[in-house]
Amino acid sequence: MPAIESFWAVIPAGGAGTRLWPLSRSSSPKFLHDLTGTGRSLLQDTHDRLEPLVGERFVVVTGRPHREAVTAQLAALAPESVLAEPSPRDSMAAIGLAAAVLERQDPDAVMGSFAADHVIAHPDRFADAVRTAVEAARDDWLVTLGIEPTFPSSAFGYIHLGEELAGRPGARSVLEFVEKPSTEVAEGYLETGAYRWNAGMFVVRPRVLLDLLAQWHPDFAATLRTIAADLTRLDELWPDLPKIALDHAVAEPAAAAGRVVVVPASFGWDDIGDFDSLATLLEGDGKDVTVLGDDALVRTLDATGLVVPRSGRVVAVVGLDDVVVVDTPDALLVTTRAHAQRVKDVVAGLKDADRADLT
Repeated sequence: MPAIESFWAVIPAGGAGTRLWPLSRSSSPKFLHDLTGTGRSLLQDTHDRLEPLVGERFVVVTGRPHREAVTAQLAALAPESVLAEPSPRDSMAAIGLAAAVLERQDPDAVMGSFAADHVIAHPDRFADAVRTAVEAARDDWLVTLGIEPTFPSSAFGYIHLGEELAGRPGARSVLEFVEKPSTEVAEGYLETGAYRWNAGMFVVRPRVLLDLLAQWHPDFAATLRTIAADLTRLDELWPDLPKIALDHAVAEPAAAAGRVVVVPASFGWDDIGDFDSLATLLEGDGKDVTVLGDDALVRTLDATGLVVPRSGRVVAVVGLDDVVVVDTPDALLVTTRAHAQRVKDVVAGLKDADRADLT
């Protein structure tokens, strides 16, 4: 199918992925890594998935320390397609900057924001959902993609589905966005069938997004538009922008005002939040131990789990179940899948100890 007319892909490429330390670091975050064994990084996979929908219409927003790596991995993009933030200001600033630039560049634009570090197993289903979302966005809705939950996760926010949208098959109103619930509450959500995971995927006209932002944060929207009008003022004005996620700044209040719709979808989505989810994603080859990297560097006996050999030395695991071993030249992680979420606490401790060289 041809690319969608006037549709732009915005890829926020940020975050350090601290739960994937020591593989992911602030200097080399997870979106720059091949975590699926395809030979392509998560960022490159995201680009490849979106290219049939947008052609060359990309805007990538990343931090200045990562601009060189991003442009190297996406060499086909024009340099002006990569916007570099002077400092992290959360997702509203990043996506809002792209919206402000596109508002001036293409008055007919519809933009879709898709994180650089997600994995999607069924790109065809994803493309169908995006096409449905774009058509709804042309009617000036803020549209999100709602992922069908596969288990009662307490790690994701949820979208409460409303009625079907008249004249737009496949789209429904959003009653509310719900913060990350307890597992017990999430179980109740799944039983109703009226909730979807919030993966932070938004499709909207740039003007609509900025006008919605202006309703609740007028100075924020005005500053983004000022920067887009003169990008030489980026360093001057960027530090004063609020640190707030798009969900909190726009999506939640807009949903309460009846301005948000959702396209419920199921396309095998994973955000690889930690090594447990990575191990689950990579399972399926029938082996007790999954290896991400060179199999010749791993020896196992009576063991199960995940091993990531990245130091060049041999890793041997004997008699351990559900283990996670990540071996890099300057740091070694040994944990279990059940404790994978706690890796972020190690990173926090290293930062407190002024070991920025390791984080």
